[in-house]
Amino acid sequence: MAVRTVTRGSRFVARAAIRGFCRSARNARIAGVGWLRFWRCYWAYYRMLPSGLPSEADRLFPCIGDDTTSTPVDAPYFYQDAWAFGAILRERPLWHVDVGSDHKYVGLLSQVMPVTMVDLRPLPVSLRELSFVQGTILDLPFDAGTVPSLSCLCVVEHIGLGRYGDPLQPDGTERAIAELLRVVQPGGHLYLSAPVDDCNRTYFNAHRAFTDAYLRRRLEPCSIISALYIYGRRTSEQPMGGFGTACYHAQKPDAG
Repeated sequence: MAVRTVTRGSRFVARAAIRGFCRSARNARIAGVGWLRFWRCYWAYYRMLPSGLPSEADRLFPCIGDDTTSTPVDAPYFYQDAWAFGAILRERPLWHVDVGSDHKYVGLLSQVMPVTMVDLRPLPVSLRELSFVQGTILDLPFDAGTVPSLSCLCVVEHIGLGRYGDPLQPDGTERAIAELLRVVQPGGHLYLSAPVDDCNRTYFNAHRAFTDAYLRRRLEPCSIISALYIYGRRTSEQPMGGFGTACYHAQKPDAG
């Protein structure tokens, strides 16, 4: 059994290494084509200039790879951020806390309500209605039951895998969700997203994925107000099977 486990692990590492090499080679080829196009464009532009104005093209600032045929979009992040923004806006909390989500989403949200962002890494920008607290999702700087509105988008699946310099913890995701639930006030709202799949899996050290049923159990005793499932560029209100992203709007029960 041990030999078979090691063999399977070795094959997985080998496949990952091959994928990484192919990706690097493909990126190098794309970069090479981009540089060739840049120099062709540069000399064509230079020849268009009046002979007395060489300074028009004497400062080079190459932007390789921006000449795409469509707008580059990371679809899961685009859909989940838009979903969370709209869901939070409909509730109109007087104060919102975010833990570790994308800084652009947090910055936009702070333009319509006061937001406190908590992250392991400092945020080197500032906005009037955005406050920042450095901290860890495993020990949030709030008393129990004090946060009325809380979001955490595509964060919990990374906890405990060491990707962002955090301590290794096999149960990191479970502990993170428990800590989020601890600080949400009775009747308060939690907006959570994480990868879903047909079974629980760990892709070390990138992220984990979970079944929809498992994540829903972890959110108990909260009630799920709404859910969105993202599969590439497709979205659904029901799981569709395979790897995707699940977004949950959950509400904690009232104290009574």
